Amino acid sequence: MSTDVERERQRVEAEERELVFERFTNDDALELGLLLVEKARARQLAIAIDVERGGQRLFHFAAAGTSPDNAAWIERKKNLVKRMFRSSYAVGLKLAAEGKTLDERMGISPETFAAHGGCFPVLVKNAGFVGTVTVSGLPQKD
Repeated sequence: MSTDVERERQRVEAEERELVFERFTNDDALELGLLLVEKARARQLAIAIDVERGGQRLFHFAAAGTSPDNAAWIERKKNLVKRMFRSSYAVGLKLAAEGKTLDERMGISPETFAAHGGCFPVLVKNAGFVGTVTVSGLPQKD
């Protein structure tokens, strides 16, 4: 495994451990979604944003310049995070380090799952995984 990939994998794993909510309500989902929209607009990014809890979409935004492809990427990334309870980027880094694809490693279709950066698990203290926050339209590391 390259040193850069290993360093990035460790950074992402640290983020996953640190980014845990005390609670995550519908209002929290809205606040998070709007914060991401504000940051995207400040950088003039053509992205789509999705926040989900318990299988219910609580926030969705598609900026000008996005397409239905962004929505498809969101669903594929969310499917992976809901299956693994890990960020899509972390799973992608692990696969890259192993030199494997999703299909080779887990027997799951890349048409349904995407191990590309952009989806992060919503974790709540003393509850664990409750949902996802997903962005489509950025490079993986962003």
